[in-house]
Amino acid sequence: MKTDKTNFGKACLNGCKQILAQIRNAKEAILAEARETVKVQEQLLKLALNEAEALAWQTSYPQLVFPNLAVEKVRGVAAWNNHQRLIIR
Repeated sequence: MKTDKTNFGKACLNGCKQILAQIRNAKEAILAEARETVKVQEQLLKLALNEAEALAWQTSYPQLVFPNLAVEKVRGVAAWNNHQRLIIR
């Protein structure tokens, strides 16, 4: 009986580690692409990605939801930044 609990616990832990790795890899890829294409302070990009991750963790499938949320948040930051530039001019 204890072995079953131990195996289940290890399986859960491994599953969580895989999900964390998937989100981390997606976050790194999106940040790398945004650095090249979006002229925004990196700190703003990181904050947007952190917000997307927090929202994704509120779902049943965060690793599937995160990439779309992250892209949406990065686009929002880019649009806000462009608007700010227009106002300043």
